[in-house]
Amino acid sequence: MNQEISIRPAGHVRWMICALLFLATTINYIDRQILSLLKPMLDVEIGWTNEQFGVVNAAFQFAYAVSLLFFGWFIDRFGTKIGYAVSIGAWSLAAMAHAIVASFGGFLAARVALGLGEGGNFPAAVKTVGAWFPKRERALATTLFNSGANVGAVAAPLLVPLLASTLGWQSAFLAAGLAGFLWLLLWIPLYSEPGAGRRVSSAELSWIRSDPPAPAVAPIPWAGLLRYRQTWSFIAAKFLTDPVWWFFLIWLPDFFKKTRGLDIKQSWVLLVAIYSIVTVLSIGGGWLTGWFASRGWSPVRARKVSLLLFAAMVLPIATVNFCGDWMAVALIGLAGASHQAWSANLYTSVSDMFPNRAVASVTGIGSMAGSIGGILFPIIAGILLDRMGAGGYGFLFAYCAAAYLVAFALNHLLAPRFAPVENA
Repeated sequence: MNQEISIRPAGHVRWMICALLFLATTINYIDRQILSLLKPMLDVEIGWTNEQFGVVNAAFQFAYAVSLLFFGWFIDRFGTKIGYAVSIGAWSLAAMAHAIVASFGGFLAARVALGLGEGGNFPAAVKTVGAWFPKRERALATTLFNSGANVGAVAAPLLVPLLASTLGWQSAFLAAGLAGFLWLLLWIPLYSEPGAGRRVSSAELSWIRSDPPAPAVAPIPWAGLLRYRQTWSFIAAKFLTDPVWWFFLIWLPDFFKKTRGLDIKQSWVLLVAIYSIVTVLSIGGGWLTGWFASRGWSPVRARKVSLLLFAAMVLPIATVNFCGDWMAVALIGLAGASHQAWSANLYTSVSDMFPNRAVASVTGIGSMAGSIGGILFPIIAGILLDRMGAGGYGFLFAYCAAAYLVAFALNHLLAPRFAPVENA
């Protein structure tokens, strides 16, 4: 314990790296939300149906799923620094490309390009956390960088309507792409592996490497990872729960428009409030697992109980259609925060179960499964809303409420102890 206290204050570089991951994730989620915020404006300009809007988002998810699989391999093969730079450079160009299209087909192509670029963010970020943080800090570090998703979701409704109303809707996409290229100017000179740069003190390096050494194991092709139940525990949970977060990002502006008559000039305050709640509360999710561990719980017990608690906290969202505006904000905010805390612990379970050489690949495979769920859900949502109108949102929120408990049950069945694999 005394050694831990003496080492921990000496280090700061790993948290600077975490800040870079946070910034990348923030930009990533601003890019993703721009289209949904501009939907009312583009509905008039393009004249697409809800189903077509769902297809555009499903096409993004399909491309993103393919990209996750590719970048999982690419990052494990060529390293985090190169992999992250290639991903962000590609998605920044794709974001800017949205500004030169003005049709259903044009947006379909632009969203595919964006999805192909974005797949490197989470595999690279999770691998970076695995390399720079000991196991006891990984849940917190993952929660902190993942909170960039919430900050991006707060910033987008603040910035996008302002840019669109003053400079035209194209300016929002151009600004998002520019932000990605500015991030690269920080990442390329500042990032290195622990021990490779001169900024890391010996005390911090000792802290980073303070976990017991993992047994030497032979690497296997990524496809071989599908032999492990642990891989499928991650796949099942991501497939069922990732679509919920995508549903929030894609459909919330339309939800407030169709069910409460609020356009983006009126609902932006509610959207900002939702993602502000998500940002604040989700950070506690990473802290909670560490707090359980500090009480003498094993890491597995702490993570399992946390996952179950977060799954249960999403249940009240089933009643959102029957609530007033601000109660709906509170319930959606609580559900969103629970998702982010759930997601952070789920991501961390990968680095608990797999050696670092396989973490990005497993994360890519599982995240691809989440994207497959995200491909199906927008199409189903669009068809349901075209046929049922605003009443379709009741069925969609009911799925959101139940998804996490079902996912927890499958995850626990497949990996009851998050046991480390032996040959990955």
